[in-house]
Amino acid sequence: QVRLVESGGGLVQPGGSLRLSCVASASDFSPVFMGWYRQAPGISRELVASITGGGATWYANSMKGRITISRDNTRKTVYLQMNSLKPEDTAVYYCNRIYSPLPWGQGTQVTVSP
Repeated sequence: QVRLVESGGGLVQPGGSLRLSCVASASDFSPVFMGWYRQAPGISRELVASITGGGATWYANSMKGRITISRDNTRKTVYLQMNSLKPEDTAVYYCNRIYSPLPWGQGTQVTVSP
């Protein structure tokens, strides 16, 4: 069964940085259109970044300029580099396919607090 495992979250002060990782067990991972999502308490899950199999990227306005999504197809991994973090970025971060999403993983908690 295909699984997605997120990691790299933690507690960071405002202005800090984190690098999230998402490892996929899919054998056909390389061409897959992937995204990073986040869900804060009481708020619907939202897409914050995406990357196509060819490397084209998209970012939500709320985080544009502060995040970079990338992928390493040989490692079946998608990354999310987050800089200049703000308290409002506090959420659980998930990765998934943009089309035909897989069952959601547990995500990785990001907490931005002094």
